[in-house]
Amino acid sequence: MTEREIKDLLYAQVARIGKAVASPKRLELIELLAQAEKSVDQLAAEAEISIKLASAHLKELRQARLVETRREGKRVFYRLADRSVADFWVSIRSLAEAHLLELKDALARMSEQTAELTPINRTQMLELARRGEVVVLDVRPETEFAAGHLPYALSMPLAEVRKRLAELPHDKPIVAYCRGPFCVMAREAVTLLNREGYRTTRIEDGVAEWRAQGLPVEEVL
Repeated sequence: MTEREIKDLLYAQVARIGKAVASPKRLELIELLAQAEKSVDQLAAEAEISIKLASAHLKELRQARLVETRREGKRVFYRLADRSVADFWVSIRSLAEAHLLELKDALARMSEQTAELTPINRTQMLELARRGEVVVLDVRPETEFAAGHLPYALSMPLAEVRKRLAELPHDKPIVAYCRGPFCVMAREAVTLLNREGYRTTRIEDGVAEWRAQGLPVEEVL
């Protein structure tokens, strides 16, 4: 094999990753799996696609060694191959945010639709939470919270927020988060809580972004 052929082979192997993620839905599935292991039917429901289409996308991701599976009876569960896949998602999304004006505009429109305070930064939030001066609210499903959550966070899935208002103090700021900048659950929680008289903001990070920065993540044992 010539040097040119070897180089072509090397680039072709790397291109397999690019091909595998060259789909909006596959990227969404990676983001969902960065939260926790999920079954095919769960992924299909959350990505709002058919189980057949979800299976086809997951097959592509598996062939590129980006996801792994386990079987529990008749159900097949998927998980990311390792944390580097979640880091890759954060990196490619951050690159897109930095260079694509259309993406910046779309994110700006999302923020305009939410009556929220200015988001606070990671270090500030962590210190305030450690001192008990702010309530960190994880509005993702409980299974995702159990798999990994920000330090000092309280689990309160978005669907439960309205009926659990009594658990939240009026005398402390609340910081909501979900799956990252593209996730709307935290924005919806902020809007709801502010309408109820709470002082609420959000942090754009999810667990994947937090880990990518080398910050601590807690799990439910």
